Amino acid sequence: MLKKFLKYLLVFILISVVLALVGFTYVKSYLQETIITPKTIFIPKGSTKSAMLALKKGGIDLSDLDYHLVKLVGYPQAGWIDLGETSMTRGQFFLRITKSKAAVKSITLIPGETKELFFEQLSKQLDLNSTKLADAYNEVAPYPDGVVIAETYSIPAGMSEVDLMKYLVQHSLQEHKKMSQKHLKRYDEKEWFEKYITMASIITKEAGNIDEMPLVSAVIYNRLKKGMLLQMDGTLNYKFQSHQKVTPKMIKEDTSKFNTYKHAGLPPHPICSVTNKAIEAALKPANVNYLYFVRSKKGEHAFTHSYKIHLQNIKKSSKK
Repeated sequence: MLKKFLKYLLVFILISVVLALVGFTYVKSYLQETIITPKTIFIPKGSTKSAMLALKKGGIDLSDLDYHLVKLVGYPQAGWIDLGETSMTRGQFFLRITKSKAAVKSITLIPGETKELFFEQLSKQLDLNSTKLADAYNEVAPYPDGVVIAETYSIPAGMSEVDLMKYLVQHSLQEHKKMSQKHLKRYDEKEWFEKYITMASIITKEAGNIDEMPLVSAVIYNRLKKGMLLQMDGTLNYKFQSHQKVTPKMIKEDTSKFNTYKHAGLPPHPICSVTNKAIEAALKPANVNYLYFVRSKKGEHAFTHSYKIHLQNIKKSSKK
């Protein structure tokens, strides 16, 4: 009986060893397979399984076996990962997604800046193509400007133009939706961008400081309510004209819908990037009856509801 048991045990051990060797050989060969990936990838927060599923949906050739193998190495890092190259073995891929972190650069989108000049900034700082950035933006953004919120972003080195625009636009749209739900208890994309973000972009261009934002907002609401032209210089600082001084010649020659000296109502869409403060001002204008304002020599504005007083303020601001 003991002999029989030992015989079976020996057979079992031999089969186990053979299977282990076969399995080891297969896994070793499997880990040596070449895998093609983007140079920079994004791994969402969550479990190993959800991370691997997200990578698979992103077009990386992964199987159920990979889920178990990567757990032997560690846990996938959340966030943007710089893989360093686009072709590597499956084993190298597992090591890099569990051990590597992308080197990041801080990029600041200044409030009031247009996307055209922001793309020029990105192309210089991240060695990207500004035309490709614009094309990628147009593919994913619902409006020509004002979608990407003005703030500081941590951008991984090596991110492509397409991935960068997807990240900036998707992140910003989530923030827009969150703010709209918070203040309006709803999110209507057309209303949000064509009214509130467009107003916020004008406020950003016109206000001398944060405290003036609700006052400029009130002027916009009051003039629209009375059917008056907005007649605001800032609306002409769109696209590549972001930093140009608005002159009588520019006002006369610009025939676009952004010229609020000629066209009634708001421009067709936002003209620049905005901050949360500008959006809040657009949603909650100051409770004042102001219709006019002019910049003083100190950079602040003199507000009034009287055209007569406004003319006096203009005269004061022009004195040497």
